[in-house]
Amino acid sequence: MKHFKKYYTLAATPEEVYLALTTETTIRLWTGDIVTIDAQPNGEFSMWDGAITGRFLELIPSQKIVQEWYFGEQDEQSIVTIKLHPHKKGTSFEVQHANIPDEAYEEIVDGWNDVYMQSLIEFYNEDDTI
Repeated sequence: MKHFKKYYTLAATPEEVYLALTTETTIRLWTGDIVTIDAQPNGEFSMWDGAITGRFLELIPSQKIVQEWYFGEQDEQSIVTIKLHPHKKGTSFEVQHANIPDEAYEEIVDGWNDVYMQSLIEFYNEDDTI
């Protein structure tokens, strides 16, 4: 199992980013794909036409989101922790992804950088890149 941690900057407030991660309509806007989401503890979600599925473990509005991502059967849960910090340019987006299966690590890291975060950055600021 591997772990990934990175910080990104988004040109939006922590409140706006939190809503973009927990509101089905807004997620559809920045992903451009089918989304289902039940943003409450133990509520399940599916993004990018089912490419990412899991459930919410903890939600602290405008501050923190903890999710379990499903990868099939594995001994330890794959846990994503997102922390939103106020930043002079908007929001510092801290992501920690624990217990990524070794065989999926490169694909997951590329997904965080090139798809998930790039889509959010473009949603808030057309000209910024990672």
